[in-house]
Amino acid sequence: MKNYISAISITILFLCFFQCKGQTNNTNENYTFQEGSIDGIGKFYKGREISHVMGYQGINWLERPDREKEENTSRLIKNINIAPGDTIADIGAGSGYHVFKMVSQAREGLIYAVDIQPEMLQAIRDRKKKERIDHIKVVKGTEKSVNLPENSVDKILMVDVYHEFSFPIEMLTSMHKALRPDGKIFLIEYRGEDTSIPIKKLHKMTEAQAVKEFRANGFVLQENIDNLPWQHCMVFIKE
Repeated sequence: MKNYISAISITILFLCFFQCKGQTNNTNENYTFQEGSIDGIGKFYKGREISHVMGYQGINWLERPDREKEENTSRLIKNINIAPGDTIADIGAGSGYHVFKMVSQAREGLIYAVDIQPEMLQAIRDRKKKERIDHIKVVKGTEKSVNLPENSVDKILMVDVYHEFSFPIEMLTSMHKALRPDGKIFLIEYRGEDTSIPIKKLHKMTEAQAVKEFRANGFVLQENIDNLPWQHCMVFIKE
């Protein structure tokens, strides 16, 4: 009887060990789950912890007066080299800060403003109506898809948003489908290599990390335009 109880006790200990281990370090085919930082969601992709999404409550920060000075957004728009007939998707468009800067240059084209937060999309609709702009199309995306037609866009812009995607593989797959064969992705992220930039670690990315993730999903880095004060401007194309 004593031996039987001991065997049961050992079995319970092993079960507890593996159960606890599973709760702190789970994996599936693509992502790893473990205890993360205060700014992250405890989900990792290729060694990078995914950050929390900035909610619509941060809309004033997106529209802050100092943004042009801090980020040189005018130069960023020049980097995109927008042609009048371009179809461009701003993924994670937020309040539409960059959408409304691009729309006058793509005057014969179309700008897709894609976001998952209804409050952000409503802000874009309100301004679009107020300014009587016809060639902006508001699109509600999901955590796994940009919800754009296949082979529909010439350029994709993502500004300080990719690091927040809960499903980066699925999102990159949907963008790969939406992008035309000669299309480009402009990935804008605060430089993770520079500790002096006053942005939280999980809201930055290194070039090496971005290349690792994009290469795994069918993209190659064409160039990194190094002319912004704090951010990478990485240009990816289909392999």
